[in-house]
Amino acid sequence: MNKVGIIGAMELEVETLKEKMTVANIVQKASMDFYEGSLNGVSVVIVRSGVGKVNAGICVQILADLFQVTHIINTGVAGSLNAKIDIGDIVISTDTMYHDVDATVFGYQPGEIPQMGQREFIADAILVELTQTACAEVNPDIHVYPGRIVSGDQFVSDKSVKERLVNVFGGLCTEMEGTAIAQAATLNSIPFVIIRAISDKADESAEIDYPAFERKAAADCAKLVAHVITGLTGTTNN
Repeated sequence: MNKVGIIGAMELEVETLKEKMTVANIVQKASMDFYEGSLNGVSVVIVRSGVGKVNAGICVQILADLFQVTHIINTGVAGSLNAKIDIGDIVISTDTMYHDVDATVFGYQPGEIPQMGQREFIADAILVELTQTACAEVNPDIHVYPGRIVSGDQFVSDKSVKERLVNVFGGLCTEMEGTAIAQAATLNSIPFVIIRAISDKADESAEIDYPAFERKAAADCAKLVAHVITGLTGTTNN
């Protein structure tokens, strides 16, 4: 039976999902509260990981070890790196990459983790397709863009930094947890998808845009996740 781990970095990214779920158990681990139960008839574990890559990676490992989740969905907000992707739009990961890993002095590519042999973490094709379909059904007025999400321990609000992330990494949006979740999920052979609602433009306007739009963006993303998991009924872990 499928058991979906749903991660949000901040409480506002998971609060509506927790309100809708039937909670059977709450487990505290590594300063995180894991809400185990069901949502829309699907077995889930919903958790606020905290901000940043370390928190995100630890969270995935706990979901794998303690709860044996079969799929991982990360919901949250991000800054747009593409002019056509506006505030309120949604980006679905086809793959993810770190933008703050740099071992190029040793011959590695930007973003490549030394001795790991890869820099892209590929999202599960079934979850990506389910997310696109679900968005068309529950958020038909919102534009959806599948593509690369880049992550780093940095809130991007500088045009020159933004341009580098586009030119070097080809990202559609930037945030602080997705690639760590993707890496940990990949190492544990757990299918994953990262879903991001755009809250700002990752430039000098970000400080103004983010507080105004983060709650609506997070709510739109959570609504989408609740619908995505129903599409997993009858599927199995690859």
